[in-house]
Amino acid sequence: MRRLYPTVGKRVLDVVGASTGLVLAGPLLAAVAGLVRLRLGSPVLFTQRRPGRHGRPFTIVKLRTMTDARHPDGTLRSDAERLTPFGRWLRRTSLDELPELWNVLRGDMSLVGPRPLLMEYLPLYSARQARRHELRPGITGLAQVQGRNAAPWSERLEADVRYVEQVSLALDLRILARTVVRVLQGSGVNEPGQATVSYFRGNP
Repeated sequence: MRRLYPTVGKRVLDVVGASTGLVLAGPLLAAVAGLVRLRLGSPVLFTQRRPGRHGRPFTIVKLRTMTDARHPDGTLRSDAERLTPFGRWLRRTSLDELPELWNVLRGDMSLVGPRPLLMEYLPLYSARQARRHELRPGITGLAQVQGRNAAPWSERLEADVRYVEQVSLALDLRILARTVVRVLQGSGVNEPGQATVSYFRGNP
């Protein structure tokens, strides 16, 4: 049964959960998308290539939280300069993550799993850290309920690997329940001293 859940049961939970979530959160998602259009302009959605299971790239879909403010030379300004109070609220409440339910329904992501990070991080992981890609990336995960972005990179990546090693229905349900608490608390959204999170530069 333990081996059956990651290959079959987890996908059933994802399809049922994502479908239900999209139906129930549809009106809220539409309302928040309207606010994003009014406050931040177009496009409403933020899309980016991220590594999925086995490192295969997919396009993640989120609500936009930053402006397109640029320097005179055309380069984007820092996250701190582009992240508005409204954008910080979206991140704190995790409302910007709602469109990822579509990624779950498509099979790109799971409800629970290691968060999909940046493509350029792939060659920087240790062999153990790279195990985080043995499962589909998740909207939430063990690292998120154990400190979210406030925890150091080493702790977050180790939590991802522990999740891969221990994945089960009971663990997924506990993580989903603890995620609700974390979202209500609005804690750990950004790394201390950072507007969002620092860039991962590999292992020392």
